[in-house]
Amino acid sequence: MTIFEIPVHTLSGDESSLAPYVGKSVLVVNVASKCGLTPQYEGLETLQETYGDRGFSVVGFPCNQFMGQEPGTAEEIQTFCSTTYGVTFPLFEKIDVNGENQNPIYAELTKSTDAEGYTGDVRWNFEKFLIGPDGTVTRFGPKVVPEDPALVTAIEATLS
Repeated sequence: MTIFEIPVHTLSGDESSLAPYVGKSVLVVNVASKCGLTPQYEGLETLQETYGDRGFSVVGFPCNQFMGQEPGTAEEIQTFCSTTYGVTFPLFEKIDVNGENQNPIYAELTKSTDAEGYTGDVRWNFEKFLIGPDGTVTRFGPKVVPEDPALVTAIEATLS
């Protein structure tokens, strides 16, 4: 089973997967609405708007594992993201990205290494995993902002 076939649910609870993104470039991000890094939503939405028509999408997975910084219900998360940051990219169900109940998508993603050589558990909210059209994963730490030239260059390199 590939990462694109792993079953997940949308934020509204519908069965889904990342299958619609096969052959595209996808930035998978564990998000939280009460974190010091939450303003990254704005930059993520800018990436979505800039590259969305070129076979790219941001996808967010809310996670409450880091100091309880995503305590809301699905409806509260959706309302916060759309009204505060104008988020249009897909949000999936709240999941665990580490530990015993780690979502299988993150079990795969955390095998990748970032530019500093880190592999393993997600360190904090807003860790980013860029999946290229060929399935290659490039990992970026939580403090790498969406506007960071290294991230933008990596995204652009995956686009046709």
